[in-house]
Amino acid sequence: MTVDLIYWKDTERSGMVLTGIVVGLLSLFQLSIISVLATVSLAVMCFTISVRIYYQVLHILNWGDGVHPFKSYLDLDISLSGELADKYMQKAIVTILSVVDALKRLFFVGNLFNSLKFLFLLYLVTFVGKLFNGLTLLIISVIGLFSLPLFYQRHQVTPLLTNHNLIINLEILLRLAHGGAAPPDQTPGGAKPNAH
Repeated sequence: MTVDLIYWKDTERSGMVLTGIVVGLLSLFQLSIISVLATVSLAVMCFTISVRIYYQVLHILNWGDGVHPFKSYLDLDISLSGELADKYMQKAIVTILSVVDALKRLFFVGNLFNSLKFLFLLYLVTFVGKLFNGLTLLIISVIGLFSLPLFYQRHQVTPLLTNHNLIINLEILLRLAHGGAAPPDQTPGGAKPNAH
């Protein structure tokens, strides 16, 4: 589903998702994340309550079947089994511990060369931090995520040396070597062999 959004398989849905994400991130420049989440939640609640009341009124007037408009979402099972929850929790714990272990080795100079590379990376990040804030980089990343795969797919470079192209290019080079005319006949004396 995410790949379909990124490659714009459904243009309307991809456009809505991209617009929603970018507008939400741009609103964080002016408002706090709590205000943005509260406002988006209010908008969703106003929409769902209005749709629910509309369907209820249609049912009362006998113009509708009375089916709850969000029944498919209410019946959606989002529970995790104990084994699946344990599996995800173990993966999360292993990932967190490996990150902490790697940072510990970098900060406490477990390997001098790796710590120097990390120091240089942090130094470069300070320059990026002076030019952009994190929110700007996040917005650029989201736009790039939705733009670059589609751009690559549309402007994908074809291989230059396929067999067909190689033969055509050799013929063109031979003609250019002979001043644009057809290459001379290679048979001795220019005689044509008899075809039987």
